[in-house]
Amino acid sequence: MKPAFALLITLATPAFAAPVNYTIDANHTFPLFETDHLGFSTQRGRFNKTSGKITLDVAARKGGVEVSIDAASIDMGFAKWNENMRGEGFFNTEAFPEAPDSWSVMFEAFPTITFKADRLQFDGDKPVSAEGSLTLLGVTRPVALTLTRFHCAPHPLNKRETCGADITARLKRSEFGMTKNIPSVSDEVRLVIGVEAFRDAP
Repeated sequence: MKPAFALLITLATPAFAAPVNYTIDANHTFPLFETDHLGFSTQRGRFNKTSGKITLDVAARKGGVEVSIDAASIDMGFAKWNENMRGEGFFNTEAFPEAPDSWSVMFEAFPTITFKADRLQFDGDKPVSAEGSLTLLGVTRPVALTLTRFHCAPHPLNKRETCGADITARLKRSEFGMTKNIPSVSDEVRLVIGVEAFRDAP
């Protein structure tokens, strides 16, 4: 390789010469899910509070993801439906009694959904999938996320290096113990997540 060409490559990719850490932008990251309702329509909900970290080492084709979702921030569009989805049989975000007259016996609450991945697959210098584990209702199972539109660039407003992508996945909620109203509400759930993350200060 000619010295001049090697220099150009080095100058063109300084941001990815080593692992780089990013913090998820909670104002532009909203996990959304889709389910079939009685065969009539696709119903959608989202979570309004998400946090996490992303590590990218493009030169080594490696990286990691840690995401935490506040399950109680579920947003189905109106209060009664939100309350129902937070309750028993769905996301169980708060402990609840076994019976109205038995307050001493409480069932466990699961206020947080987490996803952790330490295996990223790359196509060239862009990650295209993340393989890891999803923990929902206290059950942890493997889940693979598909990444599209991955893009990194200085943010036009604050000038910080920002990476973003669209993420999709499919899972069966019954595998995590959420079986309420199946098959009226489909077992298969499609996840659609737009994510943006700011590079951490050195």
